[in-house]
Amino acid sequence: MSDLGKMKEACPNIKHNLADCSCTYDCPKKGLCCQCVAYHRKMRQIPGCFFTAQGERTYDRSYANFRSDCC
Repeated sequence: MSDLGKMKEACPNIKHNLADCSCTYDCPKKGLCCQCVAYHRKMRQIPGCFFTAQGERTYDRSYANFRSDCC
């Protein structure tokens, strides 16, 4: 089992996280919010759940796209 798989088994919030996750991208980190945020921060991006539904579907996680999506 992968490290992410082990994390999903151990995460006490996984069901709640998956129910609330608005990201439409198929990602192994889905439901592991701490891993998702850390990944996007490292990539200098914003996680999809911060965008509107329309903005999230662009898969453009850049700061510039976030600014134009929310403001």
